[in-house]
Amino acid sequence: MIKRLLIANRGEIAIRVARACRETGIESVAVYSDADADAAHVDAADRSVHIGAAAAIESYLSIPKILQAIDQTQADAVHPGYGFLSENARFAAACEQAGVTFVGPPSRVIAAMGSKINARRMIQDAGIPIVPGETPADQSDSGILAALTRVGFPALVKASAGGGGKGMRTVGADDDAQETIQAARREAAAAFGDGTLYVERLVRHARHVEVQIIADDHDGCLHLFERDCSTQRRHQKVIEESPSPVVSPALRARMTDAAVRAARASGYRNAGTIEFLVDPASGEFFFLEMNTRLQVEHPVTEEVTGLDLVRAQLVVASGGALPWTQDDVSQRGHAIEARIYAEDPGAGFLPQAGAILLYREPRMPGVRIDSGIREGDVVPVHYDPMLAKVIASAATRDQAIERLQTALREYPILGIRTNVAFLLAILEHAQFRAGDVDTAFLDREGASLAECAGVNDEVPPFVREIAESPHATTGAADRHSRPAQPDPWHTLSRWRL
Repeated sequence: MIKRLLIANRGEIAIRVARACRETGIESVAVYSDADADAAHVDAADRSVHIGAAAAIESYLSIPKILQAIDQTQADAVHPGYGFLSENARFAAACEQAGVTFVGPPSRVIAAMGSKINARRMIQDAGIPIVPGETPADQSDSGILAALTRVGFPALVKASAGGGGKGMRTVGADDDAQETIQAARREAAAAFGDGTLYVERLVRHARHVEVQIIADDHDGCLHLFERDCSTQRRHQKVIEESPSPVVSPALRARMTDAAVRAARASGYRNAGTIEFLVDPASGEFFFLEMNTRLQVEHPVTEEVTGLDLVRAQLVVASGGALPWTQDDVSQRGHAIEARIYAEDPGAGFLPQAGAILLYREPRMPGVRIDSGIREGDVVPVHYDPMLAKVIASAATRDQAIERLQTALREYPILGIRTNVAFLLAILEHAQFRAGDVDTAFLDREGASLAECAGVNDEVPPFVREIAESPHATTGAADRHSRPAQPDPWHTLSRWRL
């Protein structure tokens, strides 16, 4: 059994994992960079260790420094969260060689599925449909351009080594294809250290639907139904929900069966996600990619199934069998999640940084907040600007949306600009309310929604009253006035007794 687990991440996912460790009696260890010395995830863990400078490449992305922290704290397991090293096969292999349990799939599976090119071949061999495309042996600009011509326009140029929309570009017949190819290659190399590209036909009006799977070492492999992630901006998910508004029972059965077959074909273990593109008109679906980690949007699945995915990850990583069979898992009601980012929609979604002067999370039935910040924290410039996730659940989709809207309206965050008003504008859009969005919805409507958000982005009266209270900035002032000396009494907070 795992006794001490190092969380190789930061923010809300680090806090989420620390909470699961506390519930299961596992000692948790946080890591932090120079920029995160006072971060909430540090106080959420039982122990913490400094791993380097603020730049991610010198801290959270540094395999030697994470391994050093594991050795220093004598941790017997590591949870990578999402992002950073979570899908890095070299890191997983290094943990395996060091005798440290990696809470995720084996390194060979990460390597196989991490290459989108290899994953497409494996999935196709398993009899699962894939989006028509091509991986040219000639990786020069001219070689990629020739592949684009053969596949046909419009098409996507995609990075082989990563996900999250990085290294992905749409190319139309009238676009400067060479410039697009070079931009995709630069972004892929910067994000993943690998500029290998492949070409895929653009499926118009497609829905992005993914299936959560989890597998153990005892031949257990289950699906936990689907999530619809079609509301995304530039291939970055913004709102996710379950069940999908466009997936029929028959289509659900075919997709979940394909996801389990894909997991078994890869020899998968632990939690993962099989992503599909769905054509609602024809009912066809195509394999998109496999994420060999826990997803940001995993709370949506937890809310409709009642299962704790992180706890299940720890059970599987400890060598245990899944405590459920497929017949034990069912969907109940509807859940929807919105990601709150420190960004300014009115300025081209420019990431924001600075101190959180006022922060109040809504407390209401059917609403869950997974956040990585607190009042007085400073949002750094070095990392992804996601601050929190708001998850609302109810008996129906309409009720869940209304509950999410209420929560967002009662979620004051002052000191930096956020996308809360933009999220509300999406939720109020007639096309979204009808469940009639595709992956290009925000690309088409994003500008007008951002403009609408700017008009409505006024501080509500109840927030103004809080902000004008003489006690409003007490938390911020207290955190910024902490002594700098390494005295353990100065690291205590309301999160630790």
